[in-house]
Amino acid sequence: MRKAFISPSKYVQGEDELKNLGYFVRTFGTSALLIAHKDDVARVKDKLDATAARFGVRFVESNFGGECSRKEVQRLKEIAKANSCDCTVGIGGGKAIDTAKCVAEGENVIIVPTIAATDAPTSHSAVLYTEDGAFDDYAYFKQSPSVVLVDTVIIANAPVRFLVSGMGDALSTYFEARASAASYANVNAGLPCGYREGFAVAAKGTNTALALAKLCYEILLKDGVKAKAAVESKSVTHALENIIEVNSLLSGLGFESGGLAAAHAIHDGLTALEGTHSYYHGEKVAFGTLAQLVLENAPTEEIEEVLGFCRAVGLPVCLADIGVNNITQDQLMEVAEKACIPEESVHAMPFAVTPNMVAAAIITADKIGQAYKKRGVV
Repeated sequence: MRKAFISPSKYVQGEDELKNLGYFVRTFGTSALLIAHKDDVARVKDKLDATAARFGVRFVESNFGGECSRKEVQRLKEIAKANSCDCTVGIGGGKAIDTAKCVAEGENVIIVPTIAATDAPTSHSAVLYTEDGAFDDYAYFKQSPSVVLVDTVIIANAPVRFLVSGMGDALSTYFEARASAASYANVNAGLPCGYREGFAVAAKGTNTALALAKLCYEILLKDGVKAKAAVESKSVTHALENIIEVNSLLSGLGFESGGLAAAHAIHDGLTALEGTHSYYHGEKVAFGTLAQLVLENAPTEEIEEVLGFCRAVGLPVCLADIGVNNITQDQLMEVAEKACIPEESVHAMPFAVTPNMVAAAIITADKIGQAYKKRGVV
């Protein structure tokens, strides 16, 4: 049996860690292409200037347009070549991070997330969009980022909703890895570099990834509420440091090397509903996790534990919490069918899944979540 595990070469997090960015640039040379939205550059300008002066490096600003499109990637590659950049630095949220990965193509790339809203920073994959923001394709690179550098002060000063959304994304990690392990499903870690089309996933998950995914869930339960309180007070605490690691590293390693299953597929299906569009990825994944637990008939105690966590940190537990106050049968089936297209991760579940089964799981999870809220349990 072929198994695969993938991870960044180095992961570093700490208070004011961005001031050490120049040290990591120095491991490649003296100049770096900086891919970041102008607002993110402004937020960290003092630290960028300080690290550039301290380590004698130069950041080539690129006026990132905000969209990870093929045209933008090519434009940035030309800037990097014209300025003889030794490495690529992506600072910001998912779009800047993915663009940096695409420009670097797996070589000499440093990722500096400014929010802990997803597990994208550590992965060897990126999502490409058209110039007007429509989905284009997935890209996979030969390795994960060279360095993931997380400044916990920056994360603590970002809006708390980002951290909570990241916890929603991380919440699914163990349950999806558990399902993938039970079915011997293929995982993203086995993908060769290039674009997804035409390539077959060719490796199973590892015991290591499953163990990390379980730890991810355990730390969420232990420190999630305390970490949210820390960000609400813009403070870096031990609990916040743990949850940043969960959202960025443990969840990232868990999903790529442990596997995705129904929760993310249901998230993808839910995007068919206009009401969900103003909600973050992790918020929808949290509800998808509850629906996956219903789909697999998980023990009542486990479902209650997940519901309690979601309510405690402010994650959705029913459709109304993600902007869907009413859903018709036709809409429900549209979501379920989208979640069950052949390439979706729902087929990593350890049993055959049909759209009718997914629809039943979604509507039942919604009823369970509504009932839990009426009980007033927080």
